[in-house]
Amino acid sequence: MIYFDNAATTKPCDEAVKAVCENLKANWSNPSSLHGLGLKAEQAVNSSREIIAKALDTDSEYIYFTSGATESNNLAIFSTAKTLGRHKKKIVTTAIEHPSVSQPVKYLEEKGFEAVYVTPNKSSEINPADVISSVDDNTCLVTCQLVNNETGCILPVAKAFKAIKRLYPKVITHCDCVQGFMKLNISASSLNADLISLSGHKIYGPKGVGALYVKKGVRVLPVNFGGGQEKGVRSGTEAVPNIAGFGAAVEVFSKNIDERYEKMSEISSYLCQQAETVEGVTVNKFSESSPYIVSVTVDKIKSETLLHYLEQKGIYVSSGSACSKGKKSDVLKAFGYDDKALDSTIRLSFSYENEKSEIDEFMKQIKNAQAELIKIR
Repeated sequence: MIYFDNAATTKPCDEAVKAVCENLKANWSNPSSLHGLGLKAEQAVNSSREIIAKALDTDSEYIYFTSGATESNNLAIFSTAKTLGRHKKKIVTTAIEHPSVSQPVKYLEEKGFEAVYVTPNKSSEINPADVISSVDDNTCLVTCQLVNNETGCILPVAKAFKAIKRLYPKVITHCDCVQGFMKLNISASSLNADLISLSGHKIYGPKGVGALYVKKGVRVLPVNFGGGQEKGVRSGTEAVPNIAGFGAAVEVFSKNIDERYEKMSEISSYLCQQAETVEGVTVNKFSESSPYIVSVTVDKIKSETLLHYLEQKGIYVSSGSACSKGKKSDVLKAFGYDDKALDSTIRLSFSYENEKSEIDEFMKQIKNAQAELIKIR
C-alpha cells in the first residue's frame, strides 16, 4: 500500500496507540472525580496539556482540549462573535479556508455579520496587505489558516497578524494550524495569534481529539454547557485515552521537525521532477508551500475516476479536501482553476514514512491510467 492521503488523516504512531490502549485499560476513571483514580486520569490529561503547550512554546494553562479541530475552529469563531459581535460585526477571512472555518463564518453572515473573503492574487498567493487592508474599526475577528489543506499553500499569518495587532490591538486573530502543527517550526508567539486550532489525527495521533490555544487575557465564552470541564470553556468529560494519545504523538514528532521537513521537500521536489517528464501532468506550484501537500492535475481524466483507478493499484490519494465528498473545490476555484482543471486535480499529502520509490510507482500508474482511461474516453 502507498498512502498519499495524510492531509485527510494519518496512521497513528506506535506511541500514540500505546498511550490510548494503556489509558483505556488502566486509566479509565473520570478526571473530575475527587478520588485517587480520578486524580490519576487528571494527571494524564495535564501531562498531555504540558507536552502540547511546550510544542507551541507556551504555558499549559492556555491549552484547552476539544473533540477536534472542527470544534476548536467553531469555538474560536462563535465565541469571538459572542464576546465582540454586539458592537463589531465584521469578520475577515480568506476564500480558501477549511469548511470548519468558512461554514461558521457564512452562518454568522446570515445572522447579520459582514464577512470579507480575501482571495489569492495573480501569483496564487494570499497577500498579507490584502488581509491587513480588509480590517477596520468594525472588525471583531480575523481568521486565517497557516497551510491550505488542498494545495499546501502557506499563508502569511504571522506577518498579517502582527500588523493587524499593531493597528487594531482589540481584534481577535485566529489561526487554523491543523496542517502546519508538527510540520513547520512555529510557536504561539511567532504566529501572533490569539487563538490557535490543533488536531490530533493529522499528526499521527488518534481521531476525536483536538485543542484550542487561547492567549492570556483573551476571553472565550463556551458554545456548549455542562459540567464546566476545561475551566468552563469546553464542558464534557475529557476523553483521557485520546488526549493521552495526542500528547504522545506530539512528544514524538516535536523532536525532528526540521529533518522531516527536509525529507518531505526531497520527496515533493522529486515528484515535480518526474511529473515534468510526463505530458498532461502538472504539479500546481505556489511561491511558498508546504512540501507535505502537493496538488497535481492530470489532463483529460476526472479526479474521482483517477482516485479509484489508483486505489485499485494500492495507491491512496485524494480528490481534494476529505470533507468535500467529491464536490468541486471552492479552494481551487478561488485560485482561478477552470472547470477542466477542477475536474482533473488530485491531492497528494505525504508523511515521514513515504519514500521516493513510491513516487516512481505513482508516476508509473499515472502513465498506465493515461493509456487506459483516456483511450476508453
